[in-house]
Amino acid sequence: MLQHAYNPVQWYPWGDEAFERAKREDKPIFLSVGYSTCHWCHVMAHESFEDPEVAALMNKAFICIKVDREERPDIDNTYMAIAQAMTGRGGWPLTIIMTPDKKPIFAATYIPKRGRFGQMGMMELIPRIHTLWEGNKEELLASADEVLEAFSQTQAPAVESWRLELDAIIARGYDGLSANYDALNGGFGTAPKFPSPSNLLFLLRYWKRSGDDAALDMVKTTLLAMRMGGIYDHVGGGFHRYSTDESWLVPHFEKMLYDQAMLAIAYVEAFQATGNEVFARTAREILDYVLRDMTSETGGFFSAEDADSEGEEGKYYLWTADELNSSLEKEEMRLMVRLFDVHESGNYERGRNILRLRSAPQDAASVLKMDEKELQNRLEKIRLKLFAVREKRVRPMRDDKILTDWNGLMIAAFAMAAQALQEPKYASAAMRSADFILKEMRTAKWRLLHRYRGEAGIQANLDDYAFLIWGLIDLYETVFDRKYLQAALELNQVMLQHFWDDKQGGLFFTPDDGSAILLRKKEFYDGAVPSGNSVAMLNLLRLAHFTGDLALQDASEKIARAAVGAAGNRHTGYAMLLCALDFALGPSIEIVLAGDRDDEDIQKMLQAIRVRFLPNKIVLLRSDEQIGMLAKFAKNMSQLDGRATAYVCSGQRCHLPTTDLKKMLDLLAKSGE
Repeated sequence: MLQHAYNPVQWYPWGDEAFERAKREDKPIFLSVGYSTCHWCHVMAHESFEDPEVAALMNKAFICIKVDREERPDIDNTYMAIAQAMTGRGGWPLTIIMTPDKKPIFAATYIPKRGRFGQMGMMELIPRIHTLWEGNKEELLASADEVLEAFSQTQAPAVESWRLELDAIIARGYDGLSANYDALNGGFGTAPKFPSPSNLLFLLRYWKRSGDDAALDMVKTTLLAMRMGGIYDHVGGGFHRYSTDESWLVPHFEKMLYDQAMLAIAYVEAFQATGNEVFARTAREILDYVLRDMTSETGGFFSAEDADSEGEEGKYYLWTADELNSSLEKEEMRLMVRLFDVHESGNYERGRNILRLRSAPQDAASVLKMDEKELQNRLEKIRLKLFAVREKRVRPMRDDKILTDWNGLMIAAFAMAAQALQEPKYASAAMRSADFILKEMRTAKWRLLHRYRGEAGIQANLDDYAFLIWGLIDLYETVFDRKYLQAALELNQVMLQHFWDDKQGGLFFTPDDGSAILLRKKEFYDGAVPSGNSVAMLNLLRLAHFTGDLALQDASEKIARAAVGAAGNRHTGYAMLLCALDFALGPSIEIVLAGDRDDEDIQKMLQAIRVRFLPNKIVLLRSDEQIGMLAKFAKNMSQLDGRATAYVCSGQRCHLPTTDLKKMLDLLAKSGE
């Protein structure tokens, strides 16, 4: 009641005064039950109870009662049980509308101000309840359950239609990828075959949502096939641009920064989903390649490495049998021939070999009757020898310009890997790049610049903002330095100010004050890199959950509607959009950990969270009061008994806080259902 004392809603405590007034004025009761550290309670309060427009409707239609569940567990227990019986779900905030004699006629948890993603809002719900009460009061009093059922039926088409539409869009996306899947070689379509990591990110989420193992099998088969193929650099790490054939053997040898970023993310998430160490090792090798060969002294990441050296494509990466023989011992050479498809006459042009694995290390170890770890050690010795030989060759040209958008993707990749692989050097790499861009590639008015090469220049486009914001969000969740979350929010505000389409929703690729061009386009197609709109939509959803600012969620829905309209009946090419729609459809999870970052129990909680594949979550660390400036809902989420404490909210309702790691994991498991 103290927290809501200054709401424009005329709140009453639970007591005779409220119910007597309800009877006297012939009004139903609006009962709101919550507690002081409940995230979604604060969201609903800020969005609706502090809003004069909503408050006016509530005060006119209802007598409003506010209850603290911790103060009155009796009331909470009673009406929570009723809500679960009526709706099949519970949680806080708990919303009950009931007659003056305390008979419930409607139950829900969080309700937005206006309808969003198929959920009816307060502005629609209150007039509907008022109309039913005025016109059907006797029927409501006689049989509240029957009236509730009738009322639910009037709401169901609107609620379920949008939800079913989202489900259908996601299902069609899966069907499109499944139809285009190459079951023999992995990947999608025919030659030339591109890695298309956005497809894999979506399939992981579809598997998580549906439990369909076929979706996960497509991911595993594709990632393993690419890792074994010639498209992967088995000596130096990292991926080439694409394969000219269906079986991933012959690549276009160029290496692009954005491919390394997106593929590292895909391998990290696949590792979280499966626990397969091959995926973790591949992610490490990609990122170690970037650290070694694609990182500037400033901390920014370079753009690309050419396919050619000495005027010939791929020369740097190819091997003749004689070169291998002279570089390796006899037993090592036998192992190379057996495992890496090496031929005396070559498996490529002019007697040269593209290195590719014939079988996965686990299978190879079994055939060779060798411990897998021993095999890996032997292969690593071979790799180091070949790497030393190759370093003496003429390297392909490196494009050393630093691009904000591609660096944003790389920051996200390093940050995600730092979490899942528990590797501090990856977090350091992400911070160095982010700090460099925020210092050198941002103007005094927070406008980003696109390119740096000795000096920064070129006005930034949508992808620069969207991708960097993505990286900054993941970086915050890695190191919990609030300056990165603050930067993400400020850049997001600039992005909406200068790129937003007020007429049809969505974001233009160029800013409103950019260079004069014939047409300002909006890109929704997710190609080699995802579209700025798809990433921006996902950013908006995540930032909305971090801050409780539902205006951000409203903007994300407008992007979704614009993007779905642009996609039409096309079921492929929008995989990152589907990832964002998956987040919007939920269940999403908000996790707040209260305690010091270096506290042993906080670290155990973080490790338990990070090893799991939980794509639709946000993690906030409340280690001081300052984070409350950005995430006001976390202001009162403090430690219980001075111990590390986890607050878990999901599906727009919050669970009770816990200091027990197992209990936290149970809540996460339930929240992911």
